[in-house]
Amino acid sequence: MATERTGLYPGTFDPPTSGHLDIIKRALHVVDRLIMGVAINAGKSPMFALEERVAMVEQAIKDLGGDAASRVDVRPFDSLLMHFTKECGATIIVRGLRAVSDFEYEFQMAGMNAHLEPNVETVFLMASEQTQFISSRLVKEICVLGGDITDFVPSNVKEKLIERVGKSS
Repeated sequence: MATERTGLYPGTFDPPTSGHLDIIKRALHVVDRLIMGVAINAGKSPMFALEERVAMVEQAIKDLGGDAASRVDVRPFDSLLMHFTKECGATIIVRGLRAVSDFEYEFQMAGMNAHLEPNVETVFLMASEQTQFISSRLVKEICVLGGDITDFVPSNVKEKLIERVGKSS
């Protein structure tokens, strides 16, 4: 009897983008169950509160259709990633890579995590060529400056971003 492979895709997701959704869809080919770990990460000064980010990710996953909603759980966390990984029962950490510049940081983190918890593997998924240029930071900047973000985020996220930018203007 095969053991269920549980993966954890951690991030700030401020906001979740089409690139994040691309990694989610492709991670579901590698794992049976995926946990989206939405990090508090106050050091990044997120635009959206933790609860808002969790809700945006949950809605975006529902909108993916198929069996994604039944195979993906969204959970907030504020602990060490490896402690959260253990708490979730995950044995795989999923990380998306957009460019070589991402690799250096992710490689270092993977090494530290492997030292802390040798039974957890980190799997890197390359962003698709349609999404490799998308970053949450750039999406927020484009939105603040009045640009069209339709191709970069799910529709529910677009609405929230426009609403948030309108409130701060």
